[in-house]
Amino acid sequence: MDGFYIHDLDPIALQIGPVAIRWYALAYIAGLLIAWRWGMRLALRSPYEIEPAHIDRFLTWAVIAVIVGGRLGQVLFYAPGYYFANPLEILQVWKGGMAFHGGLLGVLAAMLIFIKVNRLPLFSLTDIVCAGAPIGIGLGRVANFINGEHWGRPSDVSWAVIFPRAGPEPRHPSQLYEAALEGLALFLLILAALKFWGGLRRPGLISGLFLVGYAIARTIAELFRAPEVPIGGLPDWITYGQILSLPMLLGGLYLVRRALTRPPSPAKG
Repeated sequence: MDGFYIHDLDPIALQIGPVAIRWYALAYIAGLLIAWRWGMRLALRSPYEIEPAHIDRFLTWAVIAVIVGGRLGQVLFYAPGYYFANPLEILQVWKGGMAFHGGLLGVLAAMLIFIKVNRLPLFSLTDIVCAGAPIGIGLGRVANFINGEHWGRPSDVSWAVIFPRAGPEPRHPSQLYEAALEGLALFLLILAALKFWGGLRRPGLISGLFLVGYAIARTIAELFRAPEVPIGGLPDWITYGQILSLPMLLGGLYLVRRALTRPPSPAKG
């Protein structure tokens, strides 16, 4: 296996006595804080009743929703047998293991409740949250690589990585592919929509583009990522992550079409 990088990154960024600060936790904190500040700026441009103070208050809701939803998604979607046999590990979120689709459902539920409590239009909050979500997703995927988890399929490309926990074969660093596709590329798509396609003046456009963009990015990345849950009777290249992304794609296409076939709202004065 000469010439291939052997993954040996330490998941702990800083150790202070018995307290270990992990890169995984720092990635989520940084993603939430950057998205929070970005969302407050976008709220100033929103033509709806939402204000930066709403985004400020929603940060706490988002933190709880991401952690609870992401962890429950990992437990229920990908490894229920393991976690039910080791229930204490469900609480050990600092070790990694957060399912995006679970986190999405958690944040969606939190947004719907927050919108109802604060009497805001449906897409006033969802468009802003979706505009910042790729930031946290991209940083989270980099943290997955540092943790040496969610590795790719075996490969002999020159940039393949040997993940000791996955065996001796070199593999695609699929976590970094996902960081580039689900994080950077998706964020650039949303920036283009904000600048050139009506952005926040077309209710649901940003939310729909996020859903469509993530579903496509995840489907592509899954071609290089080792399947976590075997699916009997289907080709090996069809994965659970792709199946979970299909409703996102369909829902996102509907929202984009709906947004583009309606006149934009007046710009905020």
